Amino acid sequence: MTYIRVRLAAGVLGLALVGGLAAAPTASAAAGAPVTVEEQRLDQAAPQEILRRSGFDTVAPGFARALERAGSFGQAERVVVRQGARLWQRAVDRAQGRGPAGGDLSRDDDRPLYWARLGMTREVRQWEPEFGLTDKQRTRLLDELEMNSRGENTIRYPHAKGVKRILLTGFDPFTLDRDVRISNPSGATALALDGTTIRTADGPARIETAVFPVRWKDFAQGTVERTLRRQLPRVDLFTTVSQGRVGRFDVERTNGAWRGGFPDNENVSRTETVPVTDPASQPQWTSTTLPYARIVAAPTGRFPVYDHTSVTEIPAGGTDPVVRPDGPTPGSTARAGGGGDYLSNEIAYRATLLRDRLGLHDSLPGGHVHTPVLQFGTGNTDPATGTVTDPEFVQNRLDIIAQVRAIVTVAVSGTGR
Repeated sequence: MTYIRVRLAAGVLGLALVGGLAAAPTASAAAGAPVTVEEQRLDQAAPQEILRRSGFDTVAPGFARALERAGSFGQAERVVVRQGARLWQRAVDRAQGRGPAGGDLSRDDDRPLYWARLGMTREVRQWEPEFGLTDKQRTRLLDELEMNSRGENTIRYPHAKGVKRILLTGFDPFTLDRDVRISNPSGATALALDGTTIRTADGPARIETAVFPVRWKDFAQGTVERTLRRQLPRVDLFTTVSQGRVGRFDVERTNGAWRGGFPDNENVSRTETVPVTDPASQPQWTSTTLPYARIVAAPTGRFPVYDHTSVTEIPAGGTDPVVRPDGPTPGSTARAGGGGDYLSNEIAYRATLLRDRLGLHDSLPGGHVHTPVLQFGTGNTDPATGTVTDPEFVQNRLDIIAQVRAIVTVAVSGTGR
């Protein structure tokens, strides 16, 4: 997820999250219903190679066959829920070394989940069953598929005493029109850590995860709050994670209530105040309650970790945006949080606002961590001629995953409610 308003001329690939033959279309593709911008990218060579080299190229065709066997909306909904959850679990299992790899693509790769899900949503969008689907029913099927294939409905913690609870979220790949090969290390981290137990200075801690879409509309419709509202009162720590700057981690101190307009994965732009419920009580800024000083001081991995305090604001009584290296001033209007003005800032803002509205500000550590940009190896930087993976790319992703795990371990030590 981008760090701040993306300036392509300034080489802001460092501030963004960051070929085989196309597969034959499935039978339902003949329906000719419109597909989304995201789904249109699916037929490019790189996504098809990623699916083939992971074994996930069978997901959408199998899902289509199961849909065709559904004789009613109720049966279709059960298919969608079951196979969406199965896709999530398959991606988690692959990332954590369980079951067959399905191909030679490294197990830590988050992209098979992303592209396979789009294959499934395209099937739902184009499916025309004999019993008929209303627009409302089709939307419900798509919503169920999204929730179940993103881990949103599988967040469960053990009841054992003495086991702390951590909630971590990641994101899909994005800026795919710039380079369709892009992977998102925050999504890869979520897959690698979901359902795992880490050892901390205070004992074991269980991590549960989910991966969110890079779409403005989903956030406006409350996907973050829907997923986190029930979980935050039960956990000991949460952190939203996204990709940020080149060569560094950042613990973002302050989040702003502003959307800066950079296009999302559907090439939609939004420039406005972050839309939330009860806007009359909406603050311009929210703050991290993660133990940033302890995180920054700890030896967590190869990348430096910073306590990032800068924001962009319109000062009280002013009209022009001003960068404030030490955080916002009283009465100011947000134009970018520490995490920028894109969806990484927005998920941090929404999660911490929800924390505060639930009365948990003083008891629940939570905030946002930006990972380094996941970079391809030297000589593999041209999207037109490069390969979908290389050894340096894989090692960079593994190192980022390991360092997020270490950061979370440090952060949760000494917590508990």
